[in-house]
Amino acid sequence: IKGALSKVDLSGISIREAFLGNVVSAGMGQAPCRQAVVGAELPLSTICTTVNKVCASGMKSVMLAAQSLQCSASSRPGHAMLAGGFESMSNIPHYLPGSRKGTQLGNAQLIDGVVHDGLWDVYNNQHMGMCGEKCARDYDISREEQDAYAIDSYRRATQAIEAGVFEEIVPVEVPQRKGDSIIVDTDEEPASVQTDKILNLKPAFDRKSGTVTAANASSLNDGACALVLMTEEDAVQRGIQPLARILGYGDAEQDPVNFTTTPALAVDVAMKNAGVEKADYHEINEAFSVVALANMRLLDLDHAKVNVFGGAVALGHPIGMSGARIIGTLYDALKQKDGSIGCASICNGGGGASAIVIERLN
Repeated sequence: IKGALSKVDLSGISIREAFLGNVVSAGMGQAPCRQAVVGAELPLSTICTTVNKVCASGMKSVMLAAQSLQCSASSRPGHAMLAGGFESMSNIPHYLPGSRKGTQLGNAQLIDGVVHDGLWDVYNNQHMGMCGEKCARDYDISREEQDAYAIDSYRRATQAIEAGVFEEIVPVEVPQRKGDSIIVDTDEEPASVQTDKILNLKPAFDRKSGTVTAANASSLNDGACALVLMTEEDAVQRGIQPLARILGYGDAEQDPVNFTTTPALAVDVAMKNAGVEKADYHEINEAFSVVALANMRLLDLDHAKVNVFGGAVALGHPIGMSGARIIGTLYDALKQKDGSIGCASICNGGGGASAIVIERLN
């Protein structure tokens, strides 16, 4: 949040309201969005709302912030909005069901909060990776195609990092028990991959005949993202050069087991709401490689125009953050490739997806 606010002169403008995505809030304390806003030293009068739309939480937060500027009292001159999301998947706790009443006889079981509240298809009682397997079967997408896509995602991300594309990254200081703090200023996941081992990994979910592996799926990560939104009127009056304009957005839902292909439906809604027929570049969140592959096929997209700097397979997928992060990465693509219109989309558990269309302005 501090990093986003430091990049724009908000003299005469107050952050009236904040929407931040967070999915697994267990153990974090009350109102995670409020904690983040207070921690960033924003005024205590800032209105705060934590948003949980599973993996689409960060993008839905941006959509809600835009709606507030368009429709509510927050749209009065001098009021800006904060949107984004965050997730620390490495700190999500395990649960001990029944502990309040006590375990009188037999074993007690620990439940992994990451899987239970973040990655489990409750409607079919299976890991969401099994939905990825169904998608691969439905669209005849092979293990080889998924692995090749994953390797290319890592390649693109690594090249983007080396080229200094991700200017939006804010260094994070991580205190250590002994010695100096560690400064994290680069995404860690792309540097950790061993591409020669990707082809030989065993399936992660369908152990017998599956095609989705730990390598061609997104990894578990920590991350946060923040964006500042304001009306065009405020930007013009204060001489602020916006990065982009939101042209439209939309959501879609279908059978929970088919959530992997809902982005194609959401993109259609968003593009119609934006009044455009074609985007120069797309970001499709890579929950699994098969998600991007299937939706590119459904939308008839050229891979050269999709996730040009890598995606969640390589960069990571902190589930409350990713929906906002891919909007920023989409802007990077438009800026670096001299594009004008871009569309970002992300699926979410329960059968949903969100999409947003932006126009680069500078």
